[in-house]
Amino acid sequence: MSLQTPTPTGEAYADDLELIPAASETAADRPAAVARPTAPTAPAKAIETRSSILTGPVLPTLLRLALPTMTVLIAQTAVNIAEAYYVGFLGTDALAGVALVFPVFMLMTMMSNGGLGSGVASAVARATGAGRKDDANALLLHAMVLAVIVGAIFTIGTHWGGPALYRTLGGREGALDAAVKYSNYLFAGAIPVWIVNFQAAALRGSGNVRVPAMVTLIGAMVLIPFSPLLIFGFGPVPKLGIAGAGIAFALYYVAAMLVLLRYMMTGRAGLTLKLAPLQGRLFKDILKVGLPTAISTTLTNLTVILVTGAVGLFGTNALAAYGIASRLDYIMIPILFGLCTAVLTMVGVNMGAGQTARAKHIAWASSLVGAGVAGTIGVIVAIFPMLWLHLFSHDPHVLGPGAVYLRIVAPSYAALGFGFVIAFAAQGAGHVLWPFVGAASRLVFAAGGGWLAVSYFGGGMTALAAMVCASLVSYALICLIVMGSKTVWRSQKA
Repeated sequence: MSLQTPTPTGEAYADDLELIPAASETAADRPAAVARPTAPTAPAKAIETRSSILTGPVLPTLLRLALPTMTVLIAQTAVNIAEAYYVGFLGTDALAGVALVFPVFMLMTMMSNGGLGSGVASAVARATGAGRKDDANALLLHAMVLAVIVGAIFTIGTHWGGPALYRTLGGREGALDAAVKYSNYLFAGAIPVWIVNFQAAALRGSGNVRVPAMVTLIGAMVLIPFSPLLIFGFGPVPKLGIAGAGIAFALYYVAAMLVLLRYMMTGRAGLTLKLAPLQGRLFKDILKVGLPTAISTTLTNLTVILVTGAVGLFGTNALAAYGIASRLDYIMIPILFGLCTAVLTMVGVNMGAGQTARAKHIAWASSLVGAGVAGTIGVIVAIFPMLWLHLFSHDPHVLGPGAVYLRIVAPSYAALGFGFVIAFAAQGAGHVLWPFVGAASRLVFAAGGGWLAVSYFGGGMTALAAMVCASLVSYALICLIVMGSKTVWRSQKA
């Protein structure tokens, strides 16, 4: 999530800004054959885009801005679903092991993309918009330094602390062994993951979304068939089991990192990665947006980790069931996030232009779209839970608790969609208090209430799922406060 109010140089103008040559490129450097006199000029397209945001029909403009990001995020989600599908053939212990590791993996992914990654995108966008090209280039190097540091923390932390964490969350015997093996190989590639996601964030901040999108899409097309090759083996390739899933993931990010690093060093991205003195002010520029967003992301993932621990009290079968069922919770995030990046931009631009009423209208319309999309998926899965569960397991001891969870929690996806979109609209308006309180309420209800229901009152999966459902409803209700706040919807135009 990004805490800044977007500017016309942000992601909403990606296609327009990509037409603008890098500042270091002169007219003499560009061959005449490249000229396209019939194409609209970049300023003309930027004006047209801005006009659509300020005066155009809300829903068509929203969908046009959201579609590219949604496409990329859905591709990433497809990789996660495919991996879980393949691991399902290895048995219940393997599924349970992945369920133990998955919340930590998602914490890393969400922090590098939407947490600290938002700080990188914001800092680069503001430097680019202000014409501070040297700072924009230097921020790229600073982002790489941060990526190495945080990535190393994840690698070392999961290697030394992973076994204890997974045991605390309920991992036993075969499930614990699977979790540790999968985790060690998966997080061995943590540094490349952070570098790739920070590079993509920097490119988005500079207005270039096509290159990171292409790397993601091509990576998905390669990884989906490559992963089972390492898991199950074929010909000279040995069967690596669950370790193969982690190795495939790490190898993909190493390759993506090398491709993007080479691309960034050529200067064709509009940003050039090169050595420069490190400056505290540039680290601060990244962290002042990235840290608050990362904290909210941590609360969300901490909720899932603690609920996973509560489910672990029921045994390996329940743990595998929760891992499968709750993975659908995470599927909602990329779908909604793609929508929300457009919401944030549209609300921010209209607030900056003094069009408070239109900004609020966009927030209402978008939140209803988010609730409708997530709610529709939730209702279908609640009625037919086996449509999802049978993708990963046919063990009746796993399917039973998985179906209980989905029948109770999935209908509340509408509340998740509603609150999630409003939270981004609030960020576009420059306010983050109530979304943060909403995220904290999820932790209290799902994790705190869930542990009480299970540990002290002897509740089963039904009681735990009910607390997760209550957490999503409370999140939506608290975020709803944003829509009635005069402080949030106050004109920012001087």
